[in-house]
Amino acid sequence: MRKIKEILRLKFEGGQTNRRIARSCHISRPTVADYLLRFEEAGLTWPAVQALDNTTLEHKLFPPAPAAATEQRPVPDWGEVHRELRRKGVTLTLLWHEYKVAYPDGYQYSWFCDQYRAWAAKLHVVMRQEHRAGEKKCSWTMPDRRSRS
Repeated sequence: MRKIKEILRLKFEGGQTNRRIARSCHISRPTVADYLLRFEEAGLTWPAVQALDNTTLEHKLFPPAPAAATEQRPVPDWGEVHRELRRKGVTLTLLWHEYKVAYPDGYQYSWFCDQYRAWAAKLHVVMRQEHRAGEKKCSWTMPDRRSRS
């Protein structure tokens, strides 16, 4: 349980220093300073705070964080990126530059590379070749094991 009202009472009625308030409330001095700064930023006054309950005071001093922007940046088609990388002279840097031209608010280069590598690590890379016996002639021969005399 936060001791906000006690801290404010000691500061405004008792005229105590932050160090003495911290010692009497068994909290750190920076915490006292943080609570007092939040009190000032909220535009509250000591007489008005006395009438508030702890929950309301806490909501005024610690407002909820603003909601994060829900706008999604466009994610590249990693399959297409992978196909393009197989062409001669194509690099991740070049593909990222093309992505940024198409989407100026898109992701930065390090994210682009990290996400591509994470996607590529999930690929199941197998090259299956079937060989039927006797279908191809060998171009090499077994060495002669006969003794040379």
